[in-house]
Amino acid sequence: MIHQFSLCISTENDQLRSERFASVSGHSPPRGATLAVCSESHGRAQRVKVILPYLPRITEMKASAVMVAALLSAVGQATSGPDFTTNPAGNPFVEGWYADPDNEFYNGEYWVYPTYSHEYDAQTFLDAFSSPDLINWTKHPNVLNTTSFPWAKRAVWAPAPIARNGKYYLYFGANDIQTNDEYGGIGVGVADRPEGPYLDPIGKPLIGQYYNGAQPIDQDVFIDDDGQAYIYYGGHGHANVARINEDMVSVGTFPDGDQYKEITPENYVEGPQMFKRKGKYYLFWSEGGWGGPDYAVSYGISDNPVGPFKRLDKILQQDLAVATGSGHNGVITVPGTDIHYIIYHRHPLGSTDGNDRRLAYDRLYFREDGTIQPIVMGVQDNFKDSNMIGWSTYGGSWDTGSRKLKTVVSDGAKAAINTNFTDQYFAVDVAIPSQNDGDAGIIFRATNLQEGAHAYRGYYLGIGTSGKIVIGRADNGWTPIKTVSAPIHTNRVYNVAVRAVGSQFDCKVTHGKDIIASFTVSDDKFQHGTNGVRAFQTKATFDNLEVRHA
Repeated sequence: MIHQFSLCISTENDQLRSERFASVSGHSPPRGATLAVCSESHGRAQRVKVILPYLPRITEMKASAVMVAALLSAVGQATSGPDFTTNPAGNPFVEGWYADPDNEFYNGEYWVYPTYSHEYDAQTFLDAFSSPDLINWTKHPNVLNTTSFPWAKRAVWAPAPIARNGKYYLYFGANDIQTNDEYGGIGVGVADRPEGPYLDPIGKPLIGQYYNGAQPIDQDVFIDDDGQAYIYYGGHGHANVARINEDMVSVGTFPDGDQYKEITPENYVEGPQMFKRKGKYYLFWSEGGWGGPDYAVSYGISDNPVGPFKRLDKILQQDLAVATGSGHNGVITVPGTDIHYIIYHRHPLGSTDGNDRRLAYDRLYFREDGTIQPIVMGVQDNFKDSNMIGWSTYGGSWDTGSRKLKTVVSDGAKAAINTNFTDQYFAVDVAIPSQNDGDAGIIFRATNLQEGAHAYRGYYLGIGTSGKIVIGRADNGWTPIKTVSAPIHTNRVYNVAVRAVGSQFDCKVTHGKDIIASFTVSDDKFQHGTNGVRAFQTKATFDNLEVRHA
């Protein structure tokens, strides 16, 4: 894995100091050198400090060589972490209706703090989730509750976590005030642990009024490299930035005397999020309506934490094959790397309740000039989280306790994820544990799923240990399209894949690098639908699902 580190190097007599960046690994340090590694959050590079012994008449060239050698050694001590294109264990990554996620990296774990997505009067608390690997998550219920904030009554939204001076802070909006005649706004809680309980240190809102037209909601707090903290916030189409004092519970003043500066970019609606990378300040925000399908994320870049932020692009929006209403994001950074993920909420396909929002994350990819590529909502599941969040089952008995998806013998047990792909590449690993006349494989472009062997409308590509590969279509009955003879062995993992574009289906079954069968068929009965797996009169194990646009 490639990592980026900041290397600070000096001689003991302080004759030479310089900084370098490198992406290297695996060598011994120079004799007499000492080094230390520490991780920082907020997207900053991992810093490796190397102290060299006294080196008389050292040259810049030699120093550079020594620095690289030292860094090569130091990389082995550095933090590695998740390196995914999307959540490999599947989105949504936690159970339940949650929205507006923000996150921090505390004590070796990723912490996510979302809004409880429900009616306003029920939004009186905040939960949190922690994970060592972005795969397996632990729920921490009720980390903040309005019972500890007498002024906060309802509509507790968009928590923003940060740590400083040994304390943990959680900023939030409450009461959804619409005018300055109402009481509420942005509050702050403080705790001794990431899981709380967060208590009220000031007994009132931190920001309780409209300034520059910005509703006091949707806050994000950012500490710059110089130690200055900022709060970015605002609803009703206006965004502000303010300084936060060292105590983290009071608003500061800019050098020109202003407390609140408006930084509203084009098309801004709400949900600002600050992120720093390679000396540049990235402001994300949400556009559209939070309860509708057009909710989306755009961004701008500045050389200054207070902007200006010119709108560059919409980078996250609905994908009608995956999810809608994708917005209000945070940014997860893997410490010590240039690996970043956008964490956000979205609506499941077919949902009509605006509060039905689920948490997801996908990779952020940057171009050479620092701009961000459009986000691809990935669809994968390797079941390493031992759950079936986002799946629906139709018959059979399903289990993920072995970190794979297993089903027992039944007449056509089906499990499906909530997708609606047309042209697609779809692949799943399939293994059958015993010799029989059954088969197991993938279903695609499927609709109207119910219990029963052929109780769905769509296509099926499966393998059987009786020595066959079959593709056909179901329409509450079975129509075979093609059967191919092939050696399919028990307890052997086969990758079953199809590339379906229009009416042409390129089918392939492989075992490792070996191609067991590859053939093409045509059929135009079904145009779109969900993806899933199916087992007919056999036990089967499924793993490493992936589906993407073709």
